[in-house]
Amino acid sequence: MASQAASNSGAGNRVVIAIAGVVMQVALGAVYAWSVFSDPLAQQYGGASATAVNATFSITIFTLGFAAFAGGLWMGSAGPRIVALTAGVLYGLGIFLAGFAEGSLTLLYLTYGFIAGAGIGLGYIVPVATLIKWFPDRRGFITGIAVAGFGGGAFITAFVARGLVASIGPFSTFTILGIVYLVMVVGAALFMKNPPEGWTPPGWEPDTDGSGDSSGVNYDLGGATRTWQWYALWALLFLNVTAGISIITVASPMAVELSGVSATVATTLVSIISIGNALGRFFWAWLSDAIGRKWVFLVMFLLQAVLFALLPFVGTVYVVLAIISFIIISCYGGGFGTMPAFNADYFGPANVGKIYGLMLTAWSFGGVLGPLLISYIIDSTGSYTTAFYIIAVIMVASAGVAFIVRPPTRGQEAPAAQPEGARA
Repeated sequence: MASQAASNSGAGNRVVIAIAGVVMQVALGAVYAWSVFSDPLAQQYGGASATAVNATFSITIFTLGFAAFAGGLWMGSAGPRIVALTAGVLYGLGIFLAGFAEGSLTLLYLTYGFIAGAGIGLGYIVPVATLIKWFPDRRGFITGIAVAGFGGGAFITAFVARGLVASIGPFSTFTILGIVYLVMVVGAALFMKNPPEGWTPPGWEPDTDGSGDSSGVNYDLGGATRTWQWYALWALLFLNVTAGISIITVASPMAVELSGVSATVATTLVSIISIGNALGRFFWAWLSDAIGRKWVFLVMFLLQAVLFALLPFVGTVYVVLAIISFIIISCYGGGFGTMPAFNADYFGPANVGKIYGLMLTAWSFGGVLGPLLISYIIDSTGSYTTAFYIIAVIMVASAGVAFIVRPPTRGQEAPAAQPEGARA
């Protein structure tokens, strides 16, 4: 009776919480609009190299992965709301203070890189871990919608930021956007809370027998990391990020080099792939509810292997290059949309914030390796062809990891700790 009462009392809340989660992710995902600031900042810093300026973005991505792990741990004792509120303050403050970094690239690294990156990481894990608990019946669908907001944030921000930068410059734009992000994330954070203990959607029964693609077990962080499956999932996310972010890094110059289009036309590829990033996070996560998480990763890796191998031959036509890049980046986004549900299937939803939070360090390392890998190969060979072939081979090997992974068995179960976030 108590469980049924909890089920009824919480049923009306989850849609509102889901909307708030999407709003939060849209604001956080604006970080992917970094390319709008790259050239203007290089000019403001007296012709600083693109590498020096873009190091800011690398610092942000590296920081957010580890901050997401810290946020997952913190949610275990404090609940999602306080973590989300802190995220909003750090993110908004970091971008706002970047507006005062006009005379110092080091200050930009500190504010936009470390402070804002920490805010993004703390905030990113909150709606993902929270919504999985509110939607155990549609894990892939809801995490796909939530992180699609993150992918779509860059598309929305790019148009606004481009106009602001042209009229008032990049630093004044940071000041304005910092305030906007603060209001959006803090406002959404006020709605973040866990479902009542024992709550389940009406008519839904959890899988407790470990059948199918679910372990049926709630692991704690230590128990999860003692299974080989945790490292396999980490590898899947790392490899997918490495491949996708390599295209994000070189999108505009790649279009100029391969297709011979103007720099102005090439910039449209950034907007095109940002749409692919957002839609892929929803589409592949939704598909994973139907065919299974591992099979989605297997399909995404094999698809990317074929497309990377085809790029040197068909990328000379800009429209074809744009279509292929769109699909590849949809797979990049699909990894983020599918992996939270993958974690909940294998290790249970009770401590997903901690377990998936640690796994997001794969984002940090992939976000650094991908750009370095493709840049090094292109600089060494003077051609994109070799880089694309190497990434295609990596994707084939990645498909092998996806093929062999399977849920942990009950024999690996460790006693689960108190489910995270007992408080709001």
